[in-house]
Amino acid sequence: MPRQLPPPRLRSTAAVFTVLSALAATSLVGGPSVAEPLMAPPCALKRTDAHHSEGLDTWNTAYPRPARALDAVMIFLSFPDRAPLTSPAVLAADHFPATSTYFRQASYGRFTLRAHPLKRWIRMPKPSTAYAIRRDWSAEHRASYLRDALAAADGRVDFSRYDVVYFVADPDAPGVDSDATKVVNMERPLRADGTDIRRVVTVFEQHPPDRLVLAHETGHVFDLPDLYHRPADGKGDWDTHVGDWDLMGSQFGLAPDLFAWHKWKLGWLEPRQVVCVPAGTPTRLTLEPLAAGPGAPLLRASGAPAFGLGNGTKLAVVRTGADSALAFEARGPVGNDRSACRAGVLVYRVSSGAASGRGPVEVVDAHPRSEACWEDSVYPPLADAPVGLGERFTVPGEDVRVEVEGRTASGAWTVRITAA
Repeated sequence: MPRQLPPPRLRSTAAVFTVLSALAATSLVGGPSVAEPLMAPPCALKRTDAHHSEGLDTWNTAYPRPARALDAVMIFLSFPDRAPLTSPAVLAADHFPATSTYFRQASYGRFTLRAHPLKRWIRMPKPSTAYAIRRDWSAEHRASYLRDALAAADGRVDFSRYDVVYFVADPDAPGVDSDATKVVNMERPLRADGTDIRRVVTVFEQHPPDRLVLAHETGHVFDLPDLYHRPADGKGDWDTHVGDWDLMGSQFGLAPDLFAWHKWKLGWLEPRQVVCVPAGTPTRLTLEPLAAGPGAPLLRASGAPAFGLGNGTKLAVVRTGADSALAFEARGPVGNDRSACRAGVLVYRVSSGAASGRGPVEVVDAHPRSEACWEDSVYPPLADAPVGLGERFTVPGEDVRVEVEGRTASGAWTVRITAA
């Protein structure tokens, strides 16, 4: 549990000055990373200098790794130009326990995110319109907002108690733009209460907010990249890379559980749950549905629950280059994926050299001439991407074939993968 807040009289004005000085030099790029070696098999890609690299051989220690319980503070900011219409308790309930529940299920109970929302509004010194809040926020206005928020909150919050910081703006203030919610990375960490603050989640969501939006932004705090494709004019389709299949692509996805690759990166999969497929020899294996685990039983074809899943193989990997790989995982309607459009073995490409938002993961469509769930899917052409039962699929551009041979009594998928 977080340490007890010290008496206000012990809070030093020097600490506040340090915070304000650091904020004056902030930018939106990541700080220098320190690599912590991880145990990784040969098919694990090496981490590169790309922002939020999908490499798995080391962990960037500039980010907290969610392999333990972490504490998050929610600080609610009001403005002189509008009296809040909603209480902090109501806004906190917009995001919790839903965000914690998502991560508990995604991590198979290995990670707990503990929220600590303040009970009162903290007043900002300027009107909301003074900060020019928008999606592509200028560094100057963003620094001004963070400088004022840190100064206003410092007397009420001991930042040394927390691993994650959420600044939640009054959604009804006239200058608040819900499209501006994002994580701010500091070129130089902020210093407050004897601790470094390397990134802050700035929340400008409407009430009620977008589904799972805070879970998506929190994923960035754990070094996960954006997987969507942002059109140059902002008007095209954003979901062409991964469709419904990962939270970091879209918080509205029908199957928004994190890819097995991401669970591997975050430390939620054991090494024995990942199979490296060698070249030249067909490999038969049994893949458990990715979301199946404690508290999330899979339904058998008969409709009866199948318990006991969760500790078997979740991911198969074929290395295709120095910084590229193909990943194979089973997806179906269970846990965070309970609204999945289609079940089967999902195939996707991973590139450790591609930066966040530049296509580090791309789902391979096993049914390129069809689409599914057009009423609900964020991108129907990929909604039926998985290889189904009894199907055989050769990955375009790769001499790699996957055959889905059957299902086990517990609901797992038996698969044969051949890589030349």
